[in-house]
Amino acid sequence: MPTVYDLAERRHPPHRVADALAGAAALPYWLDDPDRPAELPALQAGTDTDLAVVGGGYTGLWTALMAKERDPGRRVLLLEGRRIGWAASGRNGGFCEASLTHGKANGEKHLPGEARRLEQLGRENLHELAETVKRYGIDCGFEWTGSLSVATEAHQVAELAEEAADDPGLVFLDGEAVRKEVDSPLYLAGLWDRESTALLNPARLAWGLARACREAGVVICENTPVRALHPDGNRIRLTTDGGTVTARHAALGTNAFPSLLRRTRLHTVPVYDYALMTEPLSDGQLAAVGWHNRQGLSDLNNRFHYYRLTTDASGRPRILFGGYDAVYHYGRTLRPEYDQRRETFDRLAAHFRATFPQLDGLAFSHAWGGAVDTCSRFFPFFETAHQSAVAYTAGFTGLGVGATRFAANVLLDLLSGTETERTRLDMVRKKPLPFPPEPAAWLGIKATTAAMVRADRRQGRRGPWLKALDYAGMGFDS
Repeated sequence: MPTVYDLAERRHPPHRVADALAGAAALPYWLDDPDRPAELPALQAGTDTDLAVVGGGYTGLWTALMAKERDPGRRVLLLEGRRIGWAASGRNGGFCEASLTHGKANGEKHLPGEARRLEQLGRENLHELAETVKRYGIDCGFEWTGSLSVATEAHQVAELAEEAADDPGLVFLDGEAVRKEVDSPLYLAGLWDRESTALLNPARLAWGLARACREAGVVICENTPVRALHPDGNRIRLTTDGGTVTARHAALGTNAFPSLLRRTRLHTVPVYDYALMTEPLSDGQLAAVGWHNRQGLSDLNNRFHYYRLTTDASGRPRILFGGYDAVYHYGRTLRPEYDQRRETFDRLAAHFRATFPQLDGLAFSHAWGGAVDTCSRFFPFFETAHQSAVAYTAGFTGLGVGATRFAANVLLDLLSGTETERTRLDMVRKKPLPFPPEPAAWLGIKATTAAMVRADRRQGRRGPWLKALDYAGMGFDS
């Protein structure tokens, strides 16, 4: 049975949406900002430091900043291979969520004994993140909006009603009520979580954290890729094009890129995600949609969309619309050309048109994509090496805007050698199952994608392949 999005593609084939994409810039909207900071100098010579942080995305930036907050006298050097926030941290949807486990159900499946505590820790982390943004004056458009999950298929209505019945913090909205929040003919029901999600400008968060780091005394070197990492007595030696860095400790936040710790490389795969940003909406267009409470939205399909309002520099509203396709390339390959995929952009444009037919004719200003660091349990894992002088995390699977701050605290705890509540968590002590090497990884991911498509077309019923993955501990339910 076709889903509403299958039908949307039939009603709006590529030639019908080509005009809407004709002028779209092939770069992330958030990074196309005249206020983007100037490049920082690359490392020019070898040096010694107390803590070397590898990666200038959220994980590295939070680690560097909080390392200085814990010990202002500590020498901290952050090494970024390109520009601060240029990858996943600067091109995501800007959903800053409390969950550390990619949803309550996914946490209960993988870590039933501590899922409730992780939920509490996630909410604490989100509030601490908001306080940090305020304290450092980071202008990233942070707003508490909550999230709205929408049912677009009949069988999903009961799922939302059951979830609301189990959690007094959630508000169930029937079809009429949800369309009063955001008006779409596709919506049959909704679930409003008022507290677990904030929205922000992701690139400006990264740039603001970098400014705060530098003001605290962190040295940041851009365009300085780290080629290798080795122990050297009681120090860690990091090899870069600009010279060798020796450090007492190293924290690795390299996201979807190949890990400097070889034994962790099979634990993640890079999966490409894509998004569109509309041109500014007129007052009449925004009124036709509603969206007065500005929630972040997502649907309930296995291949789900995420979308949200944002406000541009002129004060006009725009809509970001992304998700659905998740594309893996054989061999875990990462290439710049993968950031653009016209097939996916056409599909997203058709789905957008079906979701908001009242916005017919609205064009898109930007179309982009990039790799997400996916692990088999869909939330981050941790590793230490070289007698705990090196700590590593990855596997955020698209939910890292908030969770990276929690992960940075874990990295610093691990490097300190002091046991804490965080380091005692099974989330930290246990790792997800690794993905197999090629060609098994490619075949397995292709089979899983096909099974998820079938499940969406069979009212959510999971077939034998997905049930087998669930049994093996590699299933996904968020």
